[in-house]
Amino acid sequence: MANVLVIRLSAFGDVALLVPPLYSVAKAYPDDTFYVLTNKNFIALFDLGLPNIQPIGINLADYKGIKGLFRLGNLLRKYNIDKVADVHDVLRSKFLRAYFSLLGKKTTHIDKGRKEKKAIISKKAPLQPLKHTINRYRDVFDAMGYPAEMTFSNYFSDGSPEVSLPEHIFFDKTKKNIGIAPFAKHKAKMYPPEKMEEVIKKISSFPDVVIYLFGSQREAEIMKKWQETYPHVVSVAGKLNLLQELYLMSQLRVMLSMDSANMHLASLVGVPVISIWGATHPYLGFYGFNQSIENAIQIDLDCRPCSVFGNTACRRGDYACLNSIHPSIIVRRLQKYLG
Repeated sequence: MANVLVIRLSAFGDVALLVPPLYSVAKAYPDDTFYVLTNKNFIALFDLGLPNIQPIGINLADYKGIKGLFRLGNLLRKYNIDKVADVHDVLRSKFLRAYFSLLGKKTTHIDKGRKEKKAIISKKAPLQPLKHTINRYRDVFDAMGYPAEMTFSNYFSDGSPEVSLPEHIFFDKTKKNIGIAPFAKHKAKMYPPEKMEEVIKKISSFPDVVIYLFGSQREAEIMKKWQETYPHVVSVAGKLNLLQELYLMSQLRVMLSMDSANMHLASLVGVPVISIWGATHPYLGFYGFNQSIENAIQIDLDCRPCSVFGNTACRRGDYACLNSIHPSIIVRRLQKYLG
């Protein structure tokens, strides 16, 4: 019996990608306990019905600087950690890795393939599929002594808590319910809102279709406007907790998303995702779990991909990778799931 500290503090999508391999490992090694150190907003992701997965949710702002990290290390000691699996490999996780190494604990860490990704972005290497992030996580567990077959299939398949939607959220299972997550953190990963509105306008006119709009409180006003303008459109931005969002997604026929956390959340509940890609590329290892690459909508340009995470400005200045995708392409792709 061992206590394993698994560190993945952010980002939301990358934390979601940890769920399938962690579940599979914990299921295969029920006598060991896996403590997941992550952002407190993400802990519901690990409510997977397995008692040996225990999330530790923190607010990173509470542990700033060296003194803060020492406090965090001291806090984690109460869990009697035997091993540390660092699947983040950033300054904070490196510090904690070193902290427990000095205490004589075994540590392993992820190889993110930074050089391979940088070579593709800088056009010094040809574009080709790199190892998926999930498999990089699995490599860490393998090195820690926890090889395991991938047994995860669906977030709700193994005794997850009962979830119900708020009474004010309309949902009719007899309808053709689809989800659209129209926003992303970075402009270089986000389909232009005016073009997305065209998609929503067209799809909302189809019979028996209901569109659920997903997003954060920051984008709620735009989605509220779309809800008021077009029929059969329901914005749930800022109205659901994480478990409720996952449950609602699990009831959908299809999700339309950017290269964003919502792509990964819908993937965790086994829903097909049509994803739109701009500056980033599925080959860099961040595609949705068990998603078909045929559902990735993207334009072939010599400049793509120009970013691993989409956090850079367009070198051309016109965001052609996104602006060149006509709304009709997206509508046709969605129609495949609407019958």
